[in-house]
Amino acid sequence: MVGEWIEDHCVIPDGDQIGEPYLLTDEMWRFLAWHYRLRPNATEEGWRSAWHYRRSQLVRPQKWGKGPLTCAMVCAEAVGPVRFAGWDAAGEPVGRAWETPWIQIAATSEDQTDNVYRALVPMIDEGPLADVVSDTGETRINVPGGGRIEPVTSSGRARLGQRITFAVQDETHSWLEGNGGWKLAETQRRNLSGTGGRAVETTNAWDPSEQSVAQRTSEASVKDVYRDHRIPPPASLANKRERHKGLRLAYGDSCVSAGGWVDLDRIDGELVEIAEKDPAQAERFYLNRIVAGTGAYIDGDRWDLRCEPREVEPGSAVTLGFDGSDIDDWTGIRLETLDGYQFTPTYGPDSLPTVWNPKDWGGQVPRLEVMAAFDEVFTRYRVVRAYLDPPYWETEADTLAEQHGEKVVTRWYTNRVAQMHSAAERLATDVTKKDSTFRHDGCQWTGQHIRNARKASRPAGRYLLRKASEAQKIDLGMCAILAHEAAGDAVAAGLAKTRRRRVAGF
Repeated sequence: MVGEWIEDHCVIPDGDQIGEPYLLTDEMWRFLAWHYRLRPNATEEGWRSAWHYRRSQLVRPQKWGKGPLTCAMVCAEAVGPVRFAGWDAAGEPVGRAWETPWIQIAATSEDQTDNVYRALVPMIDEGPLADVVSDTGETRINVPGGGRIEPVTSSGRARLGQRITFAVQDETHSWLEGNGGWKLAETQRRNLSGTGGRAVETTNAWDPSEQSVAQRTSEASVKDVYRDHRIPPPASLANKRERHKGLRLAYGDSCVSAGGWVDLDRIDGELVEIAEKDPAQAERFYLNRIVAGTGAYIDGDRWDLRCEPREVEPGSAVTLGFDGSDIDDWTGIRLETLDGYQFTPTYGPDSLPTVWNPKDWGGQVPRLEVMAAFDEVFTRYRVVRAYLDPPYWETEADTLAEQHGEKVVTRWYTNRVAQMHSAAERLATDVTKKDSTFRHDGCQWTGQHIRNARKASRPAGRYLLRKASEAQKIDLGMCAILAHEAAGDAVAAGLAKTRRRRVAGF
């Protein structure tokens, strides 16, 4: 029903064919059919829960046609028969329009919302809808009945409590915690839940190190979100035949060869040029593959494969890695057993993890809490080596060295290029090599910080680690590197040998 309405009322918004009927591809028809799928037991009285899915996610490459499709969906949600109104005598669904639709086109920047909004206006003005929706402005479209369509950004007008009926969440691969994307998505979803409205996400494939809204939607375990993501199998970017095979699958009905508008030779040229500097971006944008950004330290999926949580007995020999901050970055402690199991310990009566985000502590890392955690860790386990990155924590490092000995507590500066490169490589190798015995506890913060870490090139083929962006912290990843380096050094020093007990004889 909705697809037929779109083809009857919407027009192509730009190009040589502007004003001609907007026709859906088979892929688009399938997506709409799933997005508007009804529950077989839906009733007119319970129309708010008539849909099988609360929202949908469409993952497709650049120029596939996501923007015009969502424009057409906005038109339908504004004045089309998209609200369930029961079943007719033949058992077919009946739809009606919203009385007062309130639709938001959302993104993290005005430039991004413009990509959709500026295609929406001519889709209305150049076709049959011009007689129905006559007030299309630069920043807002007024809909009959007091409704409206408006663009919003993460820094703009998306406030809790707005009674929106539909939301287009555009390019959610760029919706991050640091730019307000998480909050925007959560706010819109709560607002939609109060009206029986729904949302559709459109996005390119994402960088898995960034924890974008797109990634969070894809990885969520809920069953009432429809996800449509066509992923070509891995292929060599250096092989033209393999590239074109992947592009044909990624673009599907949008290819010229399938009757669409995408010239794969032109797209392939763009892909090859981008791949020279950033092959990961080329794969995400054009081949629809989820690939970590260029310079990623350790692939997050490889890190996750090493997750095998286990209990570590009190009194076990462990090494310790500590990276401290004060008011911006995080502070943490990681431990590693001498047989290669790494974990984040807990402390205090509430068994809190040894992870401190200053935002959770009034804007500053709680030093007394951290020192209490150190005391508990040294009491519970036999710490044989502790590597501490001392900036901001020189006094505390001196105190720990005095308490536990200089042979145990070492001030380990992470800004030393040769040493840090070697330590980072040791962990990366032991995470990725096939026969490694390294395992970890699956600490969520450490896993995310490992994903956030990027290589920053230094002379002689070495590197240090940097953040992918200011908001993407890496501190627990540094703790992991230091704990692992300490474990390797402890084993090399013979500290993994079982201590023999003296037995008194007669």
